[in-house]
Amino acid sequence: MAIIITDECINCGACEPECPNTAIYEGADDWRYKDGTSLSGKIVLPDGTEVDADDAQTPISDEIYYIVPGKCTECKGFHDEPQCAAVCPVDCCVPDDDHVEDEETLLERQAFLHAE
Repeated sequence: MAIIITDECINCGACEPECPNTAIYEGADDWRYKDGTSLSGKIVLPDGTEVDADDAQTPISDEIYYIVPGKCTECKGFHDEPQCAAVCPVDCCVPDDDHVEDEETLLERQAFLHAE
């Protein structure tokens, strides 16, 4: 499953540089599929949706740091545990019950985001 940042976030920013997928953004910042990945131009996401990886997407939160579920792999393929949760001083990076995914799905996402 993806990780979510709860509203207990103190906006310290410790999580953001730890994400190997650049899936974490500061509140109100636009995000892009291309950020921190090998994606660019027109792409087809694993769910079949067509998007432009270079286009700015609407922020998920305007107030606190947030994680883009479609870019989160729980650090699978990079680390043994989610690095955002490991460095969060207030333990607000927690599993997102609305985005439950198995390890195979997370590893497929990692391969998709970082295809050579």
